[in-house]
Amino acid sequence: MPAYEADPTGPWWSDAVVYQVYPRSFADFDADGIGDVRGIIERLDHLTMLGVDVLWLSPVYPSPQDDNGYDISDYQAVDPLFGTLADFDLLLERVHERGIKLIMDLVVNHTSDEHPWFTASRDGGPEGPWRDWYIWRPPREGMRPGEPGAEPNNWESWFSGPAWTLDEAGGEYYLHTFSRKQPDLNWENPAVRQAVHRMMHWWLDRGVDGFRMDVINLISKDPALPDGIVYEGSRYGDGKPYVVGGPRLHEYLAEMHREVFAGRPRGLLTVGETPGVTVEEARLLTDPARRELDMVFQFDHMSLDEGPGGKFDVWPLRLTELKATLGRWQTGLGEKGWNSLYWNNHDQPRAVSRFGDDSPPHRDRSAKLLATVLHLHRGTPYIYQGEELGMANAPLATIEDFRDIESLRHHRDRTAQGHREE
Repeated sequence: MPAYEADPTGPWWSDAVVYQVYPRSFADFDADGIGDVRGIIERLDHLTMLGVDVLWLSPVYPSPQDDNGYDISDYQAVDPLFGTLADFDLLLERVHERGIKLIMDLVVNHTSDEHPWFTASRDGGPEGPWRDWYIWRPPREGMRPGEPGAEPNNWESWFSGPAWTLDEAGGEYYLHTFSRKQPDLNWENPAVRQAVHRMMHWWLDRGVDGFRMDVINLISKDPALPDGIVYEGSRYGDGKPYVVGGPRLHEYLAEMHREVFAGRPRGLLTVGETPGVTVEEARLLTDPARRELDMVFQFDHMSLDEGPGGKFDVWPLRLTELKATLGRWQTGLGEKGWNSLYWNNHDQPRAVSRFGDDSPPHRDRSAKLLATVLHLHRGTPYIYQGEELGMANAPLATIEDFRDIESLRHHRDRTAQGHREE
């Protein structure tokens, strides 16, 4: 496959390099053991030296931190854990002085259960004015709230366990594709979409240059919420066919583009995280004529080392499959649409450890090889903090070292099934 050459007539982001900063672990300005916004400001010369064009800032919003900030309790503020809104404004000013743009994580498939929208939805009861902001359902017909199997359907949460949690006071269940502390917003409700659009305008008016949209292809669900297939070895049904790429997804994204981005004078960047997306669907999502997203994150190459048990069942990677997968996406979006190029991020293992060899004799060469492959493809490369240094996986010795909700729940489930900790 020939190396990709940038088109000088294309949009600015077609020749850009994006650098992801995970604030908690990037740089600690006030020496409290937690990274912060001022720490990022102190390290901007490093990004300039690297030639970074865009800084992707992982969530800094107020959050109970059940899912490391992806459970947001206030969309229009900065968590004191990371600093203040004044610190954020200073960061924006300093990156723009260096010719670097800044995009924020936009997490709008769900909120925290401590967000005022959800507390109003829950506390107002089934007839309350905020109820329809989230996805509530009564128990299965003929069953009482709290009975085993009374959940509205049999879906499994992506973080294990049922995808429904009972509100005992109201007698109904709310849907959470992820943690029970991350209730899904009801995008069928126009008021929800309008509130999200207003929030996006608020950040863009402050000077933000776009958004990385977390699991954005999950915002439209099959309204029937049917039971999913229960596969061998699972207690719950697979709800993914009714959640991923739902019936109104393209409508919602086109509306978002029209209501938020259209008519703004400066070029903005929108990239959607789209688990389960196909090449054909990605081509639709990123076709410039459709005005939905600029690019998407696909996951096909992230699952090549997964066994039947999923991401925690690691199998040897076959490089021929990796080559074929990358090539298929290059060809599939070669003339229409756009690729996001990445090896790792906050959700994935370090690239050198996963796709290369992180032993001392080979780590440096592995990192350079992976960087060469990434930057010579057609698309926009995304670099995760420390990737430029060839950073390897951290040596976590026991489960107590982990702070990832998915890993912790997998460990809990496996030990409950009698498996040894190793």
